[in-house]
Amino acid sequence: MAGRTPPFAPFEWMIAWRYLRARRAEGGVSVMTWISLVGITLAVFALIATLSVRAGFRAEFVDTILGANAHVTVYSAPWTTDAGQEVRTIADYDAVAGRIAKIPGVTHAAPLVKGQVLASKDGTSTGVEVYGIRLADLKAIPRVAQSEEAYGDIDSFERGIAIGSGVARELGVTVGDKIKLISPDGARTAFGTSPRVSAYEVVYVFSAGRWDIDQTRAYLPFAEAQSFFNREGMADEIEVMVADPEHVEDLSPAIGEAGGPLTYLWTWRDSSGSFLRALTIEDNVMFVILSVLVLIATMNIVSGLIMLVKNKGRDIGILRTMGLTEGSILRVFFICGASTGLIGTAMGVILGCLFAIYVDPIFSFVNYVSGGGVWDPSIRGIYALPAKLQWGDVLSAVVLSLGLSFIVTIFPARRAARMNPVEALRYE
Repeated sequence: MAGRTPPFAPFEWMIAWRYLRARRAEGGVSVMTWISLVGITLAVFALIATLSVRAGFRAEFVDTILGANAHVTVYSAPWTTDAGQEVRTIADYDAVAGRIAKIPGVTHAAPLVKGQVLASKDGTSTGVEVYGIRLADLKAIPRVAQSEEAYGDIDSFERGIAIGSGVARELGVTVGDKIKLISPDGARTAFGTSPRVSAYEVVYVFSAGRWDIDQTRAYLPFAEAQSFFNREGMADEIEVMVADPEHVEDLSPAIGEAGGPLTYLWTWRDSSGSFLRALTIEDNVMFVILSVLVLIATMNIVSGLIMLVKNKGRDIGILRTMGLTEGSILRVFFICGASTGLIGTAMGVILGCLFAIYVDPIFSFVNYVSGGGVWDPSIRGIYALPAKLQWGDVLSAVVLSLGLSFIVTIFPARRAARMNPVEALRYE
């Protein structure tokens, strides 16, 4: 007795290939099959492109937060000075920073003085948030000290001021120019508090990669900021950097204990957590929507395959009378439909990966064609459209597309397999 042929035998592939490459007049691949091929390609491309932009945007957003801001900010609860004044400053800031810096997992701890002032140059003014910081601590801020678009000499910081590129652009200043800082909380006199006005030379201009930071931030030497904001012997907060910002909550108890009983903590997740949660929800919704597009594209395979089965009814009857089993017929038409999904998925993956890799020149071309102004950093917060290709996202798109393609192909293939050969050949 002859042995059974194994599934997906070479002759099954040969028959499926002949059907796929047959001309339309011979009952071969229909227009619907080509439409489904293009649809799957575009759907997979859109899915991978969206996922890569989503991953890039989140990575860029988080990187600018962690690279230019404290991972944990240590505040003090209100306390009363010897003069009876209630303040929230930290008196023993060096001791507190030293204790926090010794905690395993903490990479840096620095005292800061903060205040909002008006920066002015030749009649042009803008609001600025000033950070009083020491030079060594300023160099520990990656997005400021290691900014690729920075210019000036950061080592000259102790004799001047460092400002964001947005502040420099707003005031029309560059390195070597002097700007005035005006604070309403100035010297206390018998007639009240007079505004404090001081001029500083711009020695360093940085770009942190975030529009809102570059547009509002400036750094003063720590001692100068203490004098300017009437914080002699005090600091407003302690800026803490940790080795693993994604799990900063694990270090919060130890940092709070090192800070003392009056310590308040504010992590980067507290300040940006709602935005990141909104991004996560948006990511999930976009994935579901684009998955529906992939499903719609794969449904076109059903239409094309049904037309192919109808045109090949006579062939099916002949093949069945020659001895082909229902399983062989099912696999032949399954190969026809699945090949469309496989080829479309492969082409979509290639296009999606190319988009993620070459997103900068592509976006520059779109910006040029549209006349510029497509990306407004004041709204988006970052300066360019980011894209980060993650193989997990690519794998998700491939599994989704191939899975749907294989599933929807089974139904018309089963219809072909169950076709009665007598009925198929009755009118031939």
